[in-house]
Amino acid sequence: MNLGFYIIMAAQFFSALADNALLIASIALIRQIHAPEQFEPMLKLFFTVSYVALAAFVGAFADSMPKGRVMLISNSIKLAGCFLLLFSTVPALNIFSLPGYVFPLAAYAIVGLGAAAYSPAKYGILTEYLPHEKLVIANSWIEGLTVGAIILGTVLGGLLINPTVTAALLAIDIPGIETSIDTGPEVAVAVISLLYLIAALFNLYIPNTGVDHKPLHKNPMYLIHEFNHCMKLLWRDKLGQISLAVTTLFWGAGATLQFIVLKWASSALSLPLDKATVLQGVVAVGIAAGAVIAAKAVSLDRSVKVIPVGIVMGFVVIGMIFVGTLPVALAMMVVVGAMAGFFVVPMNALLQHRGHILMGAGHSIAVQNFNENASILVMLALYALLIYLDFPIDAVIVLFGLFVCGTMTLVAVWHKRNMRQHGEELERLLKAARSVNAPH
Repeated sequence: MNLGFYIIMAAQFFSALADNALLIASIALIRQIHAPEQFEPMLKLFFTVSYVALAAFVGAFADSMPKGRVMLISNSIKLAGCFLLLFSTVPALNIFSLPGYVFPLAAYAIVGLGAAAYSPAKYGILTEYLPHEKLVIANSWIEGLTVGAIILGTVLGGLLINPTVTAALLAIDIPGIETSIDTGPEVAVAVISLLYLIAALFNLYIPNTGVDHKPLHKNPMYLIHEFNHCMKLLWRDKLGQISLAVTTLFWGAGATLQFIVLKWASSALSLPLDKATVLQGVVAVGIAAGAVIAAKAVSLDRSVKVIPVGIVMGFVVIGMIFVGTLPVALAMMVVVGAMAGFFVVPMNALLQHRGHILMGAGHSIAVQNFNENASILVMLALYALLIYLDFPIDAVIVLFGLFVCGTMTLVAVWHKRNMRQHGEELERLLKAARSVNAPH
C-alpha cells in the first residue's frame, strides 16, 4: 500500500472517530435535557434517514467528481451539523417553544446528511484506487481502522462526558473569547468538532485516482430511475443479493446492539453512561480481531462460507441475559465482536466486487447504504417502540438474538437454493473473483 492509501485511511479514521464520539456526547446531551428514554435511539434514526432519503443522489454525486473532493464537502457538512448541535441547547434559539430534544435531533440529522454523502466516496475510492486482488485486505485495513476509531471514539465520548474531565475542560479560559459552553456534553461536542476539522484537512491531500467521472445529471427523476435500476441489478445478482442481504442485516443489528449494550450495562451491571461506553469499545476490539483473521483466512471467492458464523453469533448474544459481572461481560463482548468482524468483512468485499463490476463504485455503495440504513431505521424504530412499551432489557436481548439467528439462517437457505438452481453461473462468478483475487 502506498502513501495515498494511508492518507485515505487517516481521513477515514478521524471522521469515524468524531462520528462515534459524537453519538455518546449527543446521548449525554439528550439526557441533560431530560428527554424521554426512547429518544436516545431516535438520534441514530435521525442520523440515518439521509442515507435512505438521498440514496438515489449521493452515489451519482460521488461518481461526478474526485472522491477526495466529495469527502471534503461531506466532512464540511458534518462540521456544520456539529456546530448546530453545539448551539442547539441555547434557549434564545427556540423561538417556537418546541421541546428541547427537537433541536439536537435536527442538528444530528445534518451530521447524518454529511455522513450519507461521505460514505459512497469513502468506500468507492478503494475500488478505484486499488487493484481487485487487494480489495479484501484493503477492506480489512479500512474496517480495522474504522473499528479502531469506533473503539477510541466511543471511549473518547465517554471520557469527554466524565465529570472530572468535563470540569478540567470547562476550567480552560481563553482570554477575549466568551462562549455559551457551560456543560459537559457541550464541551464534548466542541472538542469533537476539532476532529472533523482534522479529517477535512486530510481530505485535501487524498490523491486523484485518474478515473473518469460522470457529470452529475440535473434531472432528479433520472437519478431515481438510475438508482432503481442499480438496485435491481444488485438484488438480482446471485452473489450480490446474498452479500447485500448479510450486510443489510448486520448493520441494522449492529446499530441496535449499540443501544442494547448501553441499556444492558446500566441494568445488569449498574454502569453509568461514561463507563458503559467501554463495553461498546470492547465489541469493536473483537470486530477488529475478527476482521484481521478474516483477511488472512478468507479469500474473496470463499466469502459466502462465513454465513454460519452470523447464525451462531445470534445465540451468543442471547447469552448476555445470564451475565452479571463485568469481566464476563467484557469477554462476551469480545467474542460477539470477533464473530461479527469475521463474517461481515468478506461479505462486504464480495459486495463491493460485484457492485463495481455491475454498476460502478459510487452507485454500488449508494445501493448498499440504502439497504443497510433502511434496516437500521426499521430495527431502531422497533427497539425504540419496545423501550417505549417498557419491555425488560432481557426480553429485548432474547428477541434480538433470535432475530439474528433466524434471518441469517434464511440467508443461508437462500444461498443453498441459488447453488442448486444456478450452480454453474455461481461457479463461473466465483472463479472470476478467484482470478482477480489471486496474487500477481
